[in-house]
Amino acid sequence: MDPINETHVSRPGLLVVDVAAADDDTALAFQQLLADRWATSLAQHTTRDAGEPGVRLRCYLDLRQPLDS
Repeated sequence: MDPINETHVSRPGLLVVDVAAADDDTALAFQQLLADRWATSLAQHTTRDAGEPGVRLRCYLDLRQPLDS
């Protein structure tokens, strides 16, 4: 994963979430659960590290947005 950009955590309530999962479906399903609750910048795909098991995904959340009911 790339280093976290200071802009993405410049204020309280902003988060960078790095996900490691066994497969694409699991990582994307977890990301969707987050997106259903908070303002989320969605990743369109996962990445794989050569020689490492599973997949990785990074998304950005804004907890300052009200929770969906």
